[in-house]
Amino acid sequence: MIGDKHDSNTELIAQGAANIITPLFGGIPATGAIARTMTNINNGGKTPVAGMIHAVVLLLILLFFMPLAQYIPMACLAGVLVIVSYNMSEWRTFKALLKNPKSDIAVLLITFFLTVIFDLTIAIEVGLVIACLLFMRRVAETTEISVIKDEINPNTESDITLHEENLMIPKGVEVYEINGPYFFGIANKFEEQMIRMGDRPQVRIIRMRRVPFIDSTGIHNLTNLCKLSKKEKITIVFSGVNPKVHEVLEKSGFYDLIGKENICPNINIALERSKTIASTDNS
Repeated sequence: MIGDKHDSNTELIAQGAANIITPLFGGIPATGAIARTMTNINNGGKTPVAGMIHAVVLLLILLFFMPLAQYIPMACLAGVLVIVSYNMSEWRTFKALLKNPKSDIAVLLITFFLTVIFDLTIAIEVGLVIACLLFMRRVAETTEISVIKDEINPNTESDITLHEENLMIPKGVEVYEINGPYFFGIANKFEEQMIRMGDRPQVRIIRMRRVPFIDSTGIHNLTNLCKLSKKEKITIVFSGVNPKVHEVLEKSGFYDLIGKENICPNINIALERSKTIASTDNS
């Protein structure tokens, strides 16, 4: 509201300390009141000193001036609150937000009505959960899985060391590429893609050069895939694994499951490894 940024950690520490001490004096733990902050800002108070003075004045009224405060007409206090609420509502911004995607509008309206019907705390909690779920859905939708069976064009690749001619995929080898985060939202999608193919190659290369992270469900899914492939005598080779994902795979026991030599830094090495595996199986 003032074009500045406050330290949320300091604010939460202060509120936490106050809520620990307040019950010792018969008080009730509470959160910060945005209404008072807005009142301060609308009347020119733009520093933490304004909040401190506000708190001290309220304390003095509570301790010494309550007999006088009782003569303040409730209509006057209600009028002040109406003006503050109107300024806080920012209805013009609210109207502009209704032009956003439907998912964002749903979060906005749910949070708004929960604030009016219940309170701000419940509204923020529910709105945050819904926003997280919608975010995960969007991430899952951006993750793509493709299958390459013939050749790889080096001019469109970033992890190929040779740029002279197209890389031919050996017979009996399939290349799957995951483009995006590999988490629980996409794990089943990849498994379904494997089942839909229906064939049994000698080697499956899984390119993970564009996988920034992998979660526990993704690890579980890959583990099951490797175990199932091992039963079907299909070798799994990982290609283009970035250092973070590589570290997760190492800790999860993939060195023992598929072999360290089958986790390759780029597609060239993965294809050479698949040729070796295919030729060994054929012999």
